[in-house]
Amino acid sequence: MTTFAEPATIAPATATDLLTRLRAAVAAHPDRPAVHAADGSLDFAALNRRTAALAAALRAAGVRRGDRVGVHLARTLDLPVALLAVWRAGAAYVPLDPAYPAERIAFMAADARLTAVVSADPAPPVPAGVAVLRPDAEGPAAPDTVTHPLDPAYVIHTSGSTGRPKGVEVPFGAVARLAANLEAIGAHRSEPAVVAWNASVSFDASVPQWIRICRGDTLVVVDDARRADPARLAALLAEHGVTDLDLTPSHWQLLREPLLDPRNGAGVPRLFMGGEPVPERTWRELADGRVEAFNLYGPTECTVEVIAARITGPGPHLGEPMPGVRAYLLDERLVPVTGPGAVGELYLGGPVLAHGYAGQPGLTAGRFVADPFAPEPGARMYRTGDQARRTAEGLLEYVGRVDRQVKLRGFRVELGEVEHAVAELDGVTAAAVTVHEPAPGDTRLAAYVTGPAADPATLLAALRRTLPAHLVPATVTVLDAMPLTPNGKTDHRALPAPAAEPAAESTGGGVAEQVAEVWRTVLGVPEVLPTDDFLGLGGHSLAALRVVHLLRRKLDVELQLRHLLDAADLAAFTEAVRRATTTAPAAARPALTPRRPATR
Repeated sequence: MTTFAEPATIAPATATDLLTRLRAAVAAHPDRPAVHAADGSLDFAALNRRTAALAAALRAAGVRRGDRVGVHLARTLDLPVALLAVWRAGAAYVPLDPAYPAERIAFMAADARLTAVVSADPAPPVPAGVAVLRPDAEGPAAPDTVTHPLDPAYVIHTSGSTGRPKGVEVPFGAVARLAANLEAIGAHRSEPAVVAWNASVSFDASVPQWIRICRGDTLVVVDDARRADPARLAALLAEHGVTDLDLTPSHWQLLREPLLDPRNGAGVPRLFMGGEPVPERTWRELADGRVEAFNLYGPTECTVEVIAARITGPGPHLGEPMPGVRAYLLDERLVPVTGPGAVGELYLGGPVLAHGYAGQPGLTAGRFVADPFAPEPGARMYRTGDQARRTAEGLLEYVGRVDRQVKLRGFRVELGEVEHAVAELDGVTAAAVTVHEPAPGDTRLAAYVTGPAADPATLLAALRRTLPAHLVPATVTVLDAMPLTPNGKTDHRALPAPAAEPAAESTGGGVAEQVAEVWRTVLGVPEVLPTDDFLGLGGHSLAALRVVHLLRRKLDVELQLRHLLDAADLAAFTEAVRRATTTAPAAARPALTPRRPATR
């Protein structure tokens, strides 16, 4: 059942050109803040000048309409400048997160067949022959390159079940449709907003956040350190008067206390939940009227968000398809399932579909299939792999997956990709990867291997050199043999509990040993060295909160997340813990000191 009103028709000349709206915003209010970041601010006039200069430099370097340009930049003012400049040059951007291992970046750059890359690094890990431009580069002035609705706007790599990341190519027309749909359902109001850019540019959730600048909204770029620290993030939102915040339910659990704290001063912005299912408890909390919140669902292959619901009343549920989106629940024969509660696989169609997987026609054909229900000939639909059902009111509810894809703190993870990476390591004869939850709300990857010479610490170190942090397992357990199903395949349900973790409550040893013990406990690793980096060991924001909480309890020391996230390694953090033992008493502590988050 679709009840969202269809947006006004968008003229073809501007359907792909979000830059048309940006130029209107520049003309209407050149002095309004356009971007705030840790390294400064830009108004709309300055943003226009910088993007025009970089776009000119890209054209001078040989970038043409339809080309792909890598963006290898941290979360600074340079990042939105580069993305807009790539579009003004008529090209598609390919995010290359500098935090990723060099080998991963090199693969994505080669897979995308880049013409150029924008990077602050003079020698980024991209193939020879790719032009490298600095974000402050300038070229001869020229009009913006005119694009077509079917021209690619970006290529974002997602986890791949075959062990190879997939580059999802999304056209400009689909991005424009996303923007129009969010306005049509009331998610984006007509008055100027202040929007937190919270998601990594390497993930599709960043798209509806950063393109808000094209409609004249102010963008607040959240750097990684503040994103992971609830108190500092709440302070940042209050400082800039953020009105709109997009985040995962897991991230909301970290932020809820400082944001709901009346000392915050600014109140809670409008929330856009996505990336993972909303737990029932969180739905009830947000539906009580104190916060205006939306639940947004959609895969990367369908331009981020295609099903929406205001978080009110009973739930949780996904809601209804956005305008123009066709949603089908089908069985294995592609026959519609009918009636409230009947479960089927969710297929999606309409003007929001990506072109497919760049350079992988076979994989594209397997997921983007002919749509026999569409009114127009030649239409396609995307097989999501998600199972869903309809309520008696016609709303869609998420049920589960038909494959081994999981969501981990909002990241889309194909367990097959991680298994492939583990199996390729020296000393491993067989590998399996699954998820486990040692504490409520703390979901981790667990790897299992066989091999007479397999060493967990060595294997984890090797994985960190090739995989992004969210794909590195928290533990590796060595087995004598993999449990098998009757047909000879790995029986993932029969895998034992992951390797035992050290106890967390020991009070013996000095400060250095107790800090190291907490790291081992929280990260699930057998050993940590003074030179080890917390994030490099697979740490994340929830794990960081657990570290701080345990050390406060064990050592009666006042710590904040910045002490952990700003430390270069274990030795530096241990020194910060020692210094913190001599800080001011509790009465003088900051008002927004992070507390232990609520768990699901």
